[in-house]
Amino acid sequence: MKLPLIKHIHGFIQENDEDYVEEAIELLEHISESSSLKDEELDVLGELLSNLYGAKVVHQLVKTGMTEKEAANLFMKRVLGAIDK
Repeated sequence: MKLPLIKHIHGFIQENDEDYVEEAIELLEHISESSSLKDEELDVLGELLSNLYGAKVVHQLVKTGMTEKEAANLFMKRVLGAIDK
């Protein structure tokens, strides 16, 4: 997961619509089910998906009144906390 990329995707959501990101997630998940993909390709798809999901979470937090910086920091703390467990 890359915080700068999550912020960039969040900017896209703000300028356009969250539905675009949701549809991109659905497409990438569908592609990831292909049996012809190599492990490296699955890793790339997984990284893209995690950044897209991260941007959606940040967007939801911003909608509750947080600044983008606060939302991004909270999201990363949650992720790191989940990894530490």
